[in-house]
Amino acid sequence: MNKDWFLSQEAFDALLDWLDSDREQAGIKYEEIRARLIMIFAGRGCIDAEDLADETINRVTQRLSTIKEEFTGDPTRYFFGVANFVHMEYMRRKPPQPSPFPPSDSNQVEIEYRCLEHCIASLTEENRYLLLKYYGAEGRSKVEQRRQLADELGIAPNALRIRAYRIRLSLQECVEKCIERSQE
Repeated sequence: MNKDWFLSQEAFDALLDWLDSDREQAGIKYEEIRARLIMIFAGRGCIDAEDLADETINRVTQRLSTIKEEFTGDPTRYFFGVANFVHMEYMRRKPPQPSPFPPSDSNQVEIEYRCLEHCIASLTEENRYLLLKYYGAEGRSKVEQRRQLADELGIAPNALRIRAYRIRLSLQECVEKCIERSQE
Protein backbone atom coordinates (compact mmCIF):
# COMPACT_ATOMS: atom_id res chain seq x y z
CA MET A 1 0.00 0.00 0.00
CA ASN A 2 1.17 3.52 -0.72
CA LYS A 3 2.57 4.78 2.60
CA ASP A 4 1.83 8.41 1.66
CA TRP A 5 -1.87 7.64 1.18
CA PHE A 6 -4.28 8.29 4.02
CA LEU A 7 -8.01 7.80 4.38
CA SER A 8 -9.62 11.18 3.83
CA GLN A 9 -13.23 12.00 4.56
CA GLU A 10 -13.87 12.26 0.81
CA ALA A 11 -12.42 8.79 0.19
CA PHE A 12 -14.49 7.36 3.03
CA ASP A 13 -17.62 9.04 1.65
CA ALA A 14 -16.88 7.55 -1.79
CA LEU A 15 -16.57 4.12 -0.20
CA LEU A 16 -19.93 4.50 1.51
CA ASP A 17 -21.50 5.65 -1.78
CA TRP A 18 -20.14 2.52 -3.47
CA LEU A 19 -21.56 0.28 -0.76
CA ASP A 20 -25.07 1.74 -0.97
CA SER A 21 -26.76 4.90 -2.21
CA ASP A 22 -28.65 5.17 1.10
CA ARG A 23 -26.13 6.61 3.56
CA GLU A 24 -27.54 4.77 6.57
CA GLN A 25 -27.56 1.40 4.79
CA ALA A 26 -24.01 2.06 3.57
CA GLY A 27 -22.88 2.68 7.15
CA ILE A 28 -24.50 -0.55 8.29
CA LYS A 29 -22.86 -2.50 5.44
CA TYR A 30 -19.49 -0.94 6.26
CA GLU A 31 -19.72 -1.98 9.91
CA GLU A 32 -20.87 -5.50 8.94
CA ILE A 33 -17.98 -5.88 6.47
CA ARG A 34 -15.45 -4.65 9.03
CA ALA A 35 -16.82 -6.98 11.72
CA ARG A 36 -16.69 -9.97 9.34
CA LEU A 37 -13.14 -9.10 8.28
CA ILE A 38 -12.08 -8.97 11.94
CA MET A 39 -13.71 -12.36 12.53
CA ILE A 40 -11.92 -13.81 9.50
CA PHE A 41 -8.51 -12.53 10.56
CA ALA A 42 -9.05 -13.53 14.19
CA GLY A 43 -10.21 -16.97 13.07
CA ARG A 44 -6.97 -17.34 11.12
CA GLY A 45 -4.99 -16.64 14.30
CA CYS A 46 -3.94 -13.07 13.48
CA ILE A 47 -3.09 -11.03 16.55
CA ASP A 48 -3.73 -7.73 14.73
CA ALA A 49 -7.17 -8.65 13.36
CA GLU A 50 -8.56 -5.11 13.65
CA ASP A 51 -5.51 -3.56 12.01
CA LEU A 52 -5.61 -6.10 9.18
CA ALA A 53 -9.32 -5.40 8.64
CA ASP A 54 -8.56 -1.67 8.49
CA GLU A 55 -5.68 -2.32 6.07
CA THR A 56 -8.06 -4.29 3.85
CA ILE A 57 -10.63 -1.50 3.89
CA ASN A 58 -7.96 1.08 3.15
CA ARG A 59 -6.69 -0.87 0.15
CA VAL A 60 -10.18 -1.21 -1.28
CA THR A 61 -10.83 2.49 -0.69
CA GLN A 62 -7.54 3.50 -2.29
CA ARG A 63 -8.39 1.60 -5.49
CA LEU A 64 -12.07 2.54 -5.49
CA SER A 65 -12.00 4.51 -8.75
CA THR A 66 -10.66 1.46 -10.60
CA ILE A 67 -12.92 -0.96 -8.76
CA LYS A 68 -16.09 0.96 -9.62
CA GLU A 69 -15.31 0.65 -13.34
CA GLU A 70 -14.24 -3.01 -13.38
CA PHE A 71 -16.04 -4.84 -10.55
CA THR A 72 -19.62 -6.01 -10.73
CA GLY A 73 -21.55 -7.79 -8.02
CA ASP A 74 -21.63 -7.61 -4.25
CA PRO A 75 -18.88 -5.29 -2.92
CA THR A 76 -18.50 -7.55 0.12
CA ARG A 77 -16.92 -10.24 -2.07
CA TYR A 78 -14.27 -7.78 -3.22
CA PHE A 79 -13.30 -6.99 0.38
CA PHE A 80 -12.88 -10.69 1.15
CA GLY A 81 -10.68 -11.15 -1.92
CA VAL A 82 -8.43 -8.31 -0.81
CA ALA A 83 -8.44 -9.74 2.73
CA ASN A 84 -6.93 -12.96 1.38
CA PHE A 85 -4.00 -11.01 -0.07
CA VAL A 86 -3.57 -9.01 3.13
CA HIS A 87 -3.53 -12.28 5.09
CA MET A 88 -0.91 -13.81 2.81
CA GLU A 89 1.30 -10.75 3.29
CA TYR A 90 0.75 -10.94 7.03
CA MET A 91 1.85 -14.56 7.08
CA ARG A 92 5.06 -13.66 5.21
CA ARG A 93 5.91 -10.91 7.68
CA LYS A 94 4.25 -12.44 10.72
CA PRO A 95 5.56 -10.61 13.78
CA PRO A 96 7.26 -12.61 16.51
CA GLN A 97 4.81 -13.79 19.12
CA PRO A 98 5.11 -11.94 22.43
CA SER A 99 6.33 -13.91 25.38
CA PRO A 100 3.45 -15.14 27.53
CA PHE A 101 5.47 -14.34 30.65
CA PRO A 102 6.59 -10.87 31.65
CA PRO A 103 10.31 -10.37 32.09
CA SER A 104 11.36 -11.39 35.57
CA ASP A 105 14.44 -9.16 35.63
CA SER A 106 13.41 -6.05 37.57
CA ASN A 107 16.18 -4.03 35.90
CA GLN A 108 14.76 -4.89 32.48
CA VAL A 109 11.27 -3.91 33.60
CA GLU A 110 12.63 -0.58 34.87
CA ILE A 111 14.43 0.08 31.57
CA GLU A 112 11.29 -0.69 29.58
CA TYR A 113 9.18 1.54 31.82
CA ARG A 114 11.64 4.47 31.56
CA CYS A 115 11.78 4.06 27.78
CA LEU A 116 7.99 4.02 27.54
CA GLU A 117 7.76 7.19 29.65
CA HIS A 118 10.43 8.88 27.52
CA CYS A 119 8.72 7.94 24.25
CA ILE A 120 5.26 9.01 25.42
CA ALA A 121 6.73 12.34 26.53
CA SER A 122 8.29 12.78 23.07
CA LEU A 123 4.89 12.55 21.35
CA THR A 124 3.13 15.74 20.39
CA GLU A 125 0.49 16.82 22.87
CA GLU A 126 -2.26 16.05 20.33
CA ASN A 127 -0.92 12.54 19.62
CA ARG A 128 -0.42 11.80 23.32
CA TYR A 129 -4.00 12.91 24.05
CA LEU A 130 -5.38 10.82 21.17
CA LEU A 131 -3.43 7.72 22.20
CA LEU A 132 -4.36 7.94 25.87
CA LYS A 133 -8.06 8.55 25.09
CA TYR A 134 -8.17 5.85 22.40
CA TYR A 135 -6.66 3.11 24.59
CA GLY A 136 -7.81 4.51 27.95
CA ALA A 137 -11.15 2.78 28.34
CA GLU A 138 -12.15 -0.86 28.60
CA GLY A 139 -15.21 -2.90 27.85
CA ARG A 140 -18.36 -1.31 26.49
CA SER A 141 -17.27 2.21 27.40
CA LYS A 142 -14.33 1.84 25.01
CA VAL A 143 -16.63 1.88 21.98
CA GLU A 144 -18.48 4.98 23.13
CA GLN A 145 -15.27 6.79 24.11
CA ARG A 146 -13.74 6.10 20.69
CA ARG A 147 -16.90 7.29 18.95
CA GLN A 148 -16.82 10.52 21.01
CA LEU A 149 -13.11 11.00 20.24
CA ALA A 150 -13.75 10.64 16.50
CA ASP A 151 -16.56 13.20 16.75
CA GLU A 152 -14.34 15.53 18.78
CA LEU A 153 -11.59 15.35 16.15
CA GLY A 154 -14.09 15.60 13.29
CA ILE A 155 -12.91 12.41 11.59
CA ALA A 156 -14.45 9.07 10.68
CA PRO A 157 -14.05 6.18 13.15
CA ASN A 158 -11.88 4.29 10.66
CA ALA A 159 -9.59 7.30 10.24
CA LEU A 160 -9.29 7.45 14.04
CA ARG A 161 -8.33 3.75 14.17
CA ILE A 162 -5.67 4.30 11.54
CA ARG A 163 -4.28 7.37 13.27
CA ALA A 164 -4.14 5.57 16.64
CA TYR A 165 -2.46 2.56 15.00
CA ARG A 166 0.22 4.73 13.40
CA ILE A 167 0.91 6.57 16.65
CA ARG A 168 1.13 3.27 18.53
CA LEU A 169 3.48 1.88 15.89
CA SER A 170 5.82 4.88 16.13
CA LEU A 171 5.68 4.64 19.94
CA GLN A 172 6.58 0.95 19.79
CA GLU A 173 9.53 1.65 17.49
CA CYS A 174 10.73 4.42 19.81
CA VAL A 175 10.54 2.12 22.86
CA GLU A 176 12.39 -0.70 21.07
CA LYS A 177 15.20 1.66 19.97
CA CYS A 178 15.43 3.13 23.46
CA ILE A 179 15.73 -0.33 25.02
CA GLU A 180 18.44 -1.28 22.51
CA ARG A 181 20.41 1.90 23.30
CA SER A 182 20.15 1.32 27.04
CA GLN A 183 21.44 -2.25 26.76
CA GLU A 184 24.59 -1.26 24.87
